Amino acid sequence: AAPAAPAQEPPAPGRGRKVRTYAGMAAAAVTTALAVVVAVQMAGDGDPGSSAAPSAAGGAQKRAEAGTSAASRSDGRGTPAASAAPAAPAVELSYEQKMAQQFPIDEKLKGSGTFDTVPGVAPAPGKGKKVRYRVDVEQGLGLDAQLFAEAVHRTLNDDRSWGHGGTKTFERVPGGEADFVITLASPGTTGVWCAKSDLDTTVDNVSCDSASTERVMINAFRWAQGSTTYGADQMFAYRQMLINHEVGHRLGHGHVNCQTPGALAPIMQQQTKSLDIGGIQCKPNPWVFPGS
Repeated sequence: AAPAAPAQEPPAPGRGRKVRTYAGMAAAAVTTALAVVVAVQMAGDGDPGSSAAPSAAGGAQKRAEAGTSAASRSDGRGTPAASAAPAAPAVELSYEQKMAQQFPIDEKLKGSGTFDTVPGVAPAPGKGKKVRYRVDVEQGLGLDAQLFAEAVHRTLNDDRSWGHGGTKTFERVPGGEADFVITLASPGTTGVWCAKSDLDTTVDNVSCDSASTERVMINAFRWAQGSTTYGADQMFAYRQMLINHEVGHRLGHGHVNCQTPGALAPIMQQQTKSLDIGGIQCKPNPWVFPGS
């Protein structure tokens, strides 16, 4: 009889179970890895708000080519507010426009009594006798010193003023060689300087030529607000009259009243106070030679 086949050696206790356990673990690991890959791919192609990165360069390239990357998508994003339009630049007023305006000021203002000289030289434009003057403006008035200085220079060198016919020409200087100082000052300071020449400007709040001093005093209240005789619509003309009248005193001219009803008032009439003197009503006039 053929010999019997040898019996297989039974596996060592527990060995088969270990092999099966390892195989099961390997399969589970593979399954888990596949699940992770699928999940990453789904996350990369899904909600733009997701923080997961794409797993393949191809997916990112497609999104870039399609213009739908997370950074460029606008779904759900607010529209940026439009920036405010730039403000239109302020329109610079002309000399004439500024001179026609009234400016705010307290009629009882008393300033510091300290003056600033308007710097620079405004050359005399004519060929007559040169008259040099300085312009001082009291500190703290809140008024345009350059406008005041320009008004003085333009007014005095107008042919209708004291240099008519080339007899005089006026030059603004910043130093001590001035023949007189045209001074814009508060009502209180104007009163102080006018009193030095025995003039009382406080009653009607007016200006003066303080003849015993170097100063021709222009009352800042009158410069800013004018007078009832001229009205708010004639501020330009009133300021020209104010300059011509007070400088006229410095040049040696006294007061003169109108003699003909309805005529232009003489420049040396006290036009701030009244245009009706002794029952003779005259018209406002800012010039020495108004018909020129």
